[in-house]
Amino acid sequence: MTETTVHPYPPHDSFDGGDLDCGNGLLLLIRKHIDPLTPGELLEIISRDSTVEVDLPSWCNLTKNELINVHTEPGVWRFLVSKGPFTPPADVVEPVQAVSTTNVDPDIALQPLKLKKKRKKPQMAITQEVVEPFIPNSLPEPAGAAPILPLSVLSLGSWPRPRWLLSSLHQHLEGRLSAEDFEADADDAVQLALAAQERAGIDVVTDGEQRRDNYSSFVGGILQNCQLIPVTDLLPYVDDPEQFNQELQALDVPAGEVRHPAVFGPLGRDNPLTVHEVEFAQSVARQPVKLSLPGPYLLTRTMWMECISDRAYDDREALATDIVRILREEVAHLLAQGTSIVQFDEPVLTEVLYGEQGQGGRTFMCGALGERGAQDEELAFAQYLLEQVTEGFPADRLALHVCRGNWTTDESSALSGGYAPLVPLFRSINVGTLILELCTPRAAELEALAGIRDDQRVGVGVLNQKDSANDTVDDVMARAEKAIEFFGYDRVLLNTDCGFATFADNPIQSAGAAERDLGLLTQARDQLRVTYGHSV
Repeated sequence: MTETTVHPYPPHDSFDGGDLDCGNGLLLLIRKHIDPLTPGELLEIISRDSTVEVDLPSWCNLTKNELINVHTEPGVWRFLVSKGPFTPPADVVEPVQAVSTTNVDPDIALQPLKLKKKRKKPQMAITQEVVEPFIPNSLPEPAGAAPILPLSVLSLGSWPRPRWLLSSLHQHLEGRLSAEDFEADADDAVQLALAAQERAGIDVVTDGEQRRDNYSSFVGGILQNCQLIPVTDLLPYVDDPEQFNQELQALDVPAGEVRHPAVFGPLGRDNPLTVHEVEFAQSVARQPVKLSLPGPYLLTRTMWMECISDRAYDDREALATDIVRILREEVAHLLAQGTSIVQFDEPVLTEVLYGEQGQGGRTFMCGALGERGAQDEELAFAQYLLEQVTEGFPADRLALHVCRGNWTTDESSALSGGYAPLVPLFRSINVGTLILELCTPRAAELEALAGIRDDQRVGVGVLNQKDSANDTVDDVMARAEKAIEFFGYDRVLLNTDCGFATFADNPIQSAGAAERDLGLLTQARDQLRVTYGHSV
C-alpha cells in the first residue's frame, strides 16, 4: 500500500513501530532503519504510543539526528527524522509525493492507542533471531614466541586512525560499506601504523586496533546473540536517565559515535574476535606482535544492564561465566597463532576504587557501565574472573593493563589514586606482566607495587601520552632508572601510560606525535642498555 506523505519532504524510508515505546524496542528498530541511510536522508517513524511524542525529540537531540516534522492524527504520531543535520533541497518546496509504508516490522502487531501515565523501567524487546551459541570441544595449544628482553619498548595498543579509515569504519558499522571493502581499508591503515612503530624502533608492535571503533565494545559486533547500538540509545534503560544524559554530554568523545554491546541471547564465539588482527599484522611486521583484549570484568560490567541482558541471563554472574569461556577460547587461538603477549585491559578496576557517579561512574571510559556493588565485593569478583580467564595459560605470554581513563587530554577529568589496593589482585592472577600507567602524577608512587610477585615484570609507563610535548630522552631515562632501581633491571619493560587512540573518533595524539613519543622511549632504551651493560 502507498499513501501520500504528510510531511514537507518525502522520507527515504518509513516504518511503523506500532505501540512500542522508546524503552521497549522502538529505538532498536529506528537504529535498524536509520543506520543504512546516508547523512541528511530522511526516515519516517510511525507510532501509536503517546510517550514517544515526548521521548523521541529528546533522543534526536541527544543523538544529533534532526527532527524535521511531527504530524499527529487521532492515536497516531508520524515523525520525520533526518540522519544528522538536514539541508532542504533547493528545488523542492512543500512536495507531495507517494511514499511506501509497507516497510513494517512483521513482528509488531498494531494495537489501539495506549496512554501511559507513568514510565516503568522497560525491558528491551528482542528484534533479532537468537541462535544456538557455538562452543568448541577443544582448544589449540600455544605456539612458541620470541622472548621479550628487559627494557623492550612495547606498543600499548591503539594508534590514531586516518580520516579515511574513520569514514569507512562508520559506514561499515551502519551497514553502508561491505565487510570486504572495510577490511581492505583497514589493512592499509594497519600497514601505516606498523610502519610508524617500526620507524620508531620499538620491540613489540600492535596493529594499532585499526579495525575497532573503541577498545572494548567492538566485541559486541562479532559475538553471537549480541549487537552494537549507540550508547545514546541506552537512555531509556538506565535507572537515572537525566544523570546519564548529563554524563554523556560531558564526554569528549561524541556519545552518538560510541557503540555499546546489547546482549539479547546466550553469547557464543563462532568467529575470531581478534585473531585475524594478529594474522595480518604478523604478515607485515618484522617485530613480535602484541594484542589487547578487553578483560572479563570490563566486559561483564559493560554488557550487564538490567532490562537488556536479563533477557538471556538471570544475573551478571551467569553472563560473566560465558564471557570468561569466550575470552579463554580467544586467548588459546591467539597463543596458537604465536602472539607475543596477550594483554587484558581492565581500566574499570580504578573506577571501582576511585570513581564516583558523574565523575567517571556509569560512563567511565565512555562505556555505559552497569551498577557496581561494594568495593570489596567488586574487587573480589574481578579477581575471580581474571583468575578464571588466565588459568592454565603460560604466564609469560599474558599481561594485565590498568589505567585511570584515556578519553581526553584533560588530566583533571581522569581518576587519581595509587595501585596499593590492587596488589592482592595482581599477585593472585596468572599474568607475567603488569602494564601500568605510572608516569602521570595521578598514579601515585612506584612503592605501592612493592607487594607484587617477584616473577612479574612491569611495563612501566615512562611517558604520559596526554602531556608529552615537552618530554625529552633524559626525562624518559630518569623515570626508567627509578623503575630499574625499584624492580630490578630484568623486570622492567617500557611503554607509554596508555594508547594513543583508545576511541577511534577521539585520538589522544596525532600519528606523528605518537611516533615521536615512541622514538623517545627507544632512544632511552638504547642508552640504558649501554649504561647497564646489556646492549643488544
